[in-house]
Amino acid sequence: MKYTIPAEEVMCSGHKACQGCGAALAMRYALKALGPRTIMTFPACCWSVIDGPFPYSAVGVPLFHTAFETAAVVASGIRAGLDARGEEDINVVAWAGDGGTFDIGIQALSGTTERNDNIIYVCYDNEAYMNTGVQRSSATPWGAVTSTTPARHFKQERKKDMMAILAAHSIPYTASASVAYPEDFVKKLNYAKSIKGTKFLHILASCPPGWRSAPELAVQLARLAVQTHVFPLYEIHEGRYFRMSMNPKKKPITEYLKPQGRFRHLTEEQVADMDRMVDERYEYLLEQAERSKPYFEDKKGN
Repeated sequence: MKYTIPAEEVMCSGHKACQGCGAALAMRYALKALGPRTIMTFPACCWSVIDGPFPYSAVGVPLFHTAFETAAVVASGIRAGLDARGEEDINVVAWAGDGGTFDIGIQALSGTTERNDNIIYVCYDNEAYMNTGVQRSSATPWGAVTSTTPARHFKQERKKDMMAILAAHSIPYTASASVAYPEDFVKKLNYAKSIKGTKFLHILASCPPGWRSAPELAVQLARLAVQTHVFPLYEIHEGRYFRMSMNPKKKPITEYLKPQGRFRHLTEEQVADMDRMVDERYEYLLEQAERSKPYFEDKKGN
């Protein structure tokens, strides 16, 4: 079997992540794809701690720590400065969690995408404010328990669809990826860095403390999220054309939910409700992908 993941390790040892941290694994794969000619911005998030205390850094590339809401706009400024110096071959990447993307950073991200600034924005989504105590974010899925939504008042709202929000800005490329499928992840980042404009990647990053799951199950849970259709892997080109990266035969959603303490309070009826929500969204994506087939066939032919 031919593997497509680069052997070079850009990320260093000695990071401060928890055992089984999906966000740390996501960074390792991302830097393999991006390479050392990369500059990153971090807002307040798990990775602003994982990276290590100054003057140490685990990422192995230049890094700017930014205010919570400014990862995207700082990346835009770095990109403008590099372009003015003629250094257009350097990747500029804003790397943020779901709190700094779905909630606090959405205004700067929207401005960046409206201008179509030439950066890559990566959201590693662990579905809550994990760094500060597992508080609910708008990325937290329906039914989950957090420190601000206890079991008797679990989150009643659906997860915000950031892929749809970013695609509505008509940017060149929007994609979801998972640490359980590294070759798909690396392939998407390679494509993102090959084109101009704003590119957005949404990565599901399992979090053992926040998900109340065993550290050794981190990759398995990320894989089950895809296999149960909870976290579909797909791409949106130019804000309109959808393509499924993979379409696995659906496994029972309980296989994903049971190992996680944050869902253990749900009744069978509530699990069925969640399953229905998952199916509705997945069917919508399949319909959009079917509608988009002529675009990709024409693109392939040319």
